[in-house]
Amino acid sequence: MQKDHRPYYIKNLSFKFERWYANHFLAPQCEYFGQNLVFMKPWGVEINGWPVSIGDYTTLIATLEKRIRITAWMADGKSGKIEIGRHCLICPGTRIQSATAISIGDDCMMAQNVCITDADWHDIYDRSVSIGKTEEIIIDNNVWIGDSAMICKGVHIGENAIIGAGSIVVKDVPANAIAAGNPASVVKYLDLDKPIRSRSQWMSDPKKLNEYFDTVERIMREKNSLFGWIRSILFPRKGD
Repeated sequence: MQKDHRPYYIKNLSFKFERWYANHFLAPQCEYFGQNLVFMKPWGVEINGWPVSIGDYTTLIATLEKRIRITAWMADGKSGKIEIGRHCLICPGTRIQSATAISIGDDCMMAQNVCITDADWHDIYDRSVSIGKTEEIIIDNNVWIGDSAMICKGVHIGENAIIGAGSIVVKDVPANAIAAGNPASVVKYLDLDKPIRSRSQWMSDPKKLNEYFDTVERIMREKNSLFGWIRSILFPRKGD
């Protein structure tokens, strides 16, 4: 499909159902479940273990093919811990797995297929040991992690840093750095003379932003109809 043929009121009902689904099925699995969270296909989000916290205004986008999996692993009477800050963006296929602790700051963005894990998940000598070595991960505010990057145990990523697509991060990345490669290393630093705008600044007036998006949706869908939507599903044609 090139176009979403749903009329405005159907899309609005879908949004309300997604919000109900998230509050009904996902919120009880979290120690803190933020206000004004946005879920796209929340049935593609899996939350396992305890404690898991998701900050206010965070957006989670999942698909059935690329689920978001957030897991605080419990073993030997101990549990991992996952804290996700405010105004974050988590894209399809992201996996966050903790046996000790993972702290993700405000305004962080995780592209598709990002993996953040604080453990080896098996001992390197005794493969029957399920956790292996584990060390806390700290990701500071406004970090952008590119497509298919992996953040490994014990790493601290500084504020505003960018991790390139496909990178394997095994050591600390300083604030304002751009790191890439396998293993990832700093390739350059941001120009601090240029302003850096975060998601929380962009979303500083949620009511105004929601009104803007609602207006855009109405305009984009004003020619859509229930019949046209059903026809596009049952009898798709070129251009749909």
